[in-house]
Amino acid sequence: MSTTDDADDIDLPALEDDAVSTGAAADSSDWDERLKDLPRLLRYSMLITDGASHVEQRVIAEIDELCPQLPHNAAWAAALGVDAGLVLAAELDHRAVTQNEPTLRSLADAVRLVCLPTPRDRTYFEDHRRVGKALIQAFQATSMHAEQELCCDLERFAFGWAALPACTDLLPRGASAARNAAILGNRMAEYRVAAAAIAVRRKAKEEEERRRKKEAEEKANVRSEQAPGAAAEGIPEHHLVVARLSSEEMKNVKLKDIIGPLKGVINTALRLVEVPPLHEVRSTLLLEFPYAIDVIDFALADLVGRLTVKLRPLLLVGDPGGGKSRFARRLGEALGLSIWREDASRADGAVFGGTDRRWHSAEPCHPFLAIAQGKIGNPLVLTDEIEKAGTRSDYGRLWDCLLGFLEAESNCRYPDPALQVSVDLSQISYIATANSLDPLPAPIRDRFRVITFPKPSAKHLDALLPAVIADLAKERSLDANWVPPLDGAEHAAVARLWRSGSVRRLGRIVEAILRQRDLRATRN
Repeated sequence: MSTTDDADDIDLPALEDDAVSTGAAADSSDWDERLKDLPRLLRYSMLITDGASHVEQRVIAEIDELCPQLPHNAAWAAALGVDAGLVLAAELDHRAVTQNEPTLRSLADAVRLVCLPTPRDRTYFEDHRRVGKALIQAFQATSMHAEQELCCDLERFAFGWAALPACTDLLPRGASAARNAAILGNRMAEYRVAAAAIAVRRKAKEEEERRRKKEAEEKANVRSEQAPGAAAEGIPEHHLVVARLSSEEMKNVKLKDIIGPLKGVINTALRLVEVPPLHEVRSTLLLEFPYAIDVIDFALADLVGRLTVKLRPLLLVGDPGGGKSRFARRLGEALGLSIWREDASRADGAVFGGTDRRWHSAEPCHPFLAIAQGKIGNPLVLTDEIEKAGTRSDYGRLWDCLLGFLEAESNCRYPDPALQVSVDLSQISYIATANSLDPLPAPIRDRFRVITFPKPSAKHLDALLPAVIADLAKERSLDANWVPPLDGAEHAAVARLWRSGSVRRLGRIVEAILRQRDLRATRN
């Protein structure tokens, strides 16, 4: 029986209607618009990347269009196996040479693309290599004229395929080489994509700031003769001049040592940090403090409708070790503020409120130093364990001194004793922590919004561990990425030793486990 006679009786397996109507037989009209002008191999790569169904049937239909009743095609259609696919690809290569049909060679590569498994040894090495070479060549030719977004997708797949042999152990088993090439390409490009997105956002923000500054300057020029105050002085929108000194005062020898470190924030319009998207801030804080959702919402509610960040005085009250101070710091960081931390047990009114210039130890008030440190007009001042402030009045109690900074009537024109001018501290946010309200005098309680800060429980352990490990890495001057997460046994040990309560105690437990890990690594 001749081969030709057998071929006449062979029919391809029936294809689903959807596969036929969208398959390669209708190639000229039904391809996605962005794929129409791509080489065949890249078209199939993008279909796989996009998760298209019936990719094999598309290839089969296209082969049947060019080589009707090809028995090798029917054999592959029946089994869709690797070996049958490679036999079909070899036959297409043979026909490409004998019939002088280059199109068949690209079809052969397409068959290899969709049928090859993820390489785990050298069994199909040459076939993988051939497809990889064809992908790179097609990409280089296409990148000259294709749109940038499409080029990014093509590049991810092409180089993902090329990296397959080196990354076998990192990829899911059972998936084809093409599916894993798409996954690997995305992983390889993840940081570049993120960096590009950050660069785009930064550029857009800089352009927006330049536009706003230009608009503010134009408005100031138009109104300079009519409008008094900030507009007449050309102060940009969302900026604030905190301290003003005359040229004579700036040259004052007695003020030289005081003014030196502060020159950048005197007679200068300082930026007021604008309110970021509150839903993003809320999500960030919830990841680290899932047990404090009420506190998060209570704090952020103060910023709804505001353009720049300014929190009314907030007092977090809770048992020691619950994470109050860390929450206050992370709230400020998430809002983009610089943070000045004050230890109430070591501070008094004379230190916090500033000392007179007649003393050799003259120093501006600490809220103004917070502005100088962050070079913004609205930093966050965090007073830790406010209930432990000294009660002696020799140098003024911290509690009494704070009242002037918390009142809107006085903080916009606070008389700084060192500079001996009024400074505008009205945009500073104040947060304090306390283990108990009992020692605090009534005037302090009245000026703070008080909320109880809860303690975490065992169900919050997984959410707390990444932040705890990151803090420990920071204490060791390490990048958190160099400290692997706890393994199963380590996690079980932490869960057994810490069931709820103090985050500080959780940190000590994790630190001890990491120390044991280091010792084991040293011995091994």
